[in-house]
Amino acid sequence: MHNAVIAPSILSADMSNLGKETKSVLAAGADFIHVDVMDNHYVPNLTFGPIVVKALRNFGIVAPLDVHLMIKPVDRIIPEFAEAGADYITFHPEASENIEHTLELIRQCECKSGIVFNPATPLDILGRVLDKIDIVLLMSVNPGFGGQPFIEPVLDKLSHAREIIDKSKYDIRLEIDGGVKIDNIRKIAEAGADTFVAGSAIFETDNYGSTIAMMREQIALANN
Repeated sequence: MHNAVIAPSILSADMSNLGKETKSVLAAGADFIHVDVMDNHYVPNLTFGPIVVKALRNFGIVAPLDVHLMIKPVDRIIPEFAEAGADYITFHPEASENIEHTLELIRQCECKSGIVFNPATPLDILGRVLDKIDIVLLMSVNPGFGGQPFIEPVLDKLSHAREIIDKSKYDIRLEIDGGVKIDNIRKIAEAGADTFVAGSAIFETDNYGSTIAMMREQIALANN
């Protein structure tokens, strides 16, 4: 399994100070920056476009940018996010006309590719795309808004996804997004996640470094 990655979601950051907030959370020990892209169509909210990813790069952010597309249709805008500076691009299968084509498009754009499963979406298609993905993202809340509570049954699904990935022998990260906090990150890690998206749990604290350090302590306990 991969080393643990903490990926703060800028959905919960101070938008009036986004560049500095992003630099601060990375200096505090974060690994990736998670960018939640919502279109007010596939999900009922509107957030970031490629211009924000480009602005972060122009501000000097060099850490991996993990772009989660909650948009439909999805293919047209993938090259724009890639050109803007995305490293990972993930999307929801329901938003694609042809899942394999979308995954290939992401890789053609020289980004790492992945698919996202909503809490109620079964893992049925995972087996057929393992050779085309670099990351699997499981939503532990219903997508659209930050600050929602973690949906506990997703833990079993997470364990199942971990089994599928491990048996495949492919080099694939397993990411979780939604309601991740200090008090539940250990059991999430025990279920098999290696990449942890956390928004309000980090950005709404007074000390990003302390929060991230406590998260890492809990992950370490899970892995011992």
